[in-house]
Amino acid sequence: MNMQNISFFTTDWSSIEPVEHPGESGKALWRTIEAGGIRVRVVEYTPGYKADHWCSKGHILFVVKGKLKTELEDGRIFTLTEGMSYQVADGAETHRSSTERGATLFIVD
Repeated sequence: MNMQNISFFTTDWSSIEPVEHPGESGKALWRTIEAGGIRVRVVEYTPGYKADHWCSKGHILFVVKGKLKTELEDGRIFTLTEGMSYQVADGAETHRSSTERGATLFIVD
């Protein structure tokens, strides 16, 4: 990630209208900004959410609230709770997420 051509600005995430993305079950609500080719999101997964796809995009993901299960395509499973993060490069390890009770995430990619 190369952060260039981004002037200082603040973001009131509550003022950004969420966009709904249905999962295999549940839904993800994305509040998104883009700056300098970098996407920054606050994502809320509803209880029972399970991604409908495997993702190969790199992310820096921080769990703000709740509990998240991230499964790698090779079978490894990681459980992240509030205050935990994961980092993965583009194309490094294909992954998908789910949550039983819901989760709020801060994601940069």
